[in-house]
Amino acid sequence: MSTISSDEVARVAALARIALNQDEIERLAGELDVIANAVARVGEVATPDVPATSHPLPLANVMRPDEVTETLDVHEVMASAPQAEDGMFAVPQILGEDA
Repeated sequence: MSTISSDEVARVAALARIALNQDEIERLAGELDVIANAVARVGEVATPDVPATSHPLPLANVMRPDEVTETLDVHEVMASAPQAEDGMFAVPQILGEDA
């Protein structure tokens, strides 16, 4: 049983201002119908006794704890930079804006 008709595909395409010929409309109606049926099958499996999940595997935070440590010396960092200006990295202008 088709749940998505060619008329619906044509109407949505017109709303989205997408030009489709009749062959494309028929093909998309069939493809969208397959997708709608697949979503309906998932809905049959998702019963109230099946808990909702956002990820199939349990996730754990793998980040290390924040700890205060020594920082890099600004002069050493700037000495290894290709180009520095006023204690900052100098990079080529890419957007064509006036400096």
